[in-house]
Amino acid sequence: MISISSPEGSRQVAEPPDPIPLSALQHWAYCPRQCGLIHLEQAFDDNLHTLRGNAVHAQVDQPGVDTARGVRSERALPLWHDDLGLIGKADVVEFSSGGAPYPVEYKHGKRHKAAAIAACDDLQLAAQAVCLEFISGQAVPEGAIYYASSKRRRVVPITPELRQQVADTADAVRSMLQGGRLPPPLAAEVAAQRCGGCSLHDRCQPEAAGSKALATARAQLFDPDA
Repeated sequence: MISISSPEGSRQVAEPPDPIPLSALQHWAYCPRQCGLIHLEQAFDDNLHTLRGNAVHAQVDQPGVDTARGVRSERALPLWHDDLGLIGKADVVEFSSGGAPYPVEYKHGKRHKAAAIAACDDLQLAAQAVCLEFISGQAVPEGAIYYASSKRRRVVPITPELRQQVADTADAVRSMLQGGRLPPPLAAEVAAQRCGGCSLHDRCQPEAAGSKALATARAQLFDPDA
């Protein structure tokens, strides 16, 4: 707790939560174990998918400002939310003549992605939106995902459900980091759709980590009666 002095005396206020990178929310939504490997164990490997993503972000990772048709676009804009304990940056934030912010997240690939993968992107964009609201004091009712391969945008409404998911996911990631335990691998039916393209597959070894034989061995490791 932090003690704050005032003319009426000192009062106790809650310490702000440790900041979590915005990217951790997207990683958690895609796979909690992937999130743990990256943000808990500081492990990361590249593959074709991540290299393509890096190439797309290279054009928006350098801070800068452009203006076209009355819209000011800021690249690599720092973001934060003190109450939720979030920190990061937006690929691009567009500001209309009235000053309202509009976040645009850049992704490689095409606009028509599997619904589960698109939902992870939507969560990341929503986290940027709530940070922009916190910083600017202006409402951010929607944003967009820009897909480099198709050069098309997909508009994403920032719904109350998405906002709640941002807060819940931030809590889950923070709990994982504080607990210091790597989450288990995804369930087999989900892993079949996501693990093959993950650059951390060899580190994670989901097939071995999720095997019943390994779980039994772990349970018996310190069992004197085993």
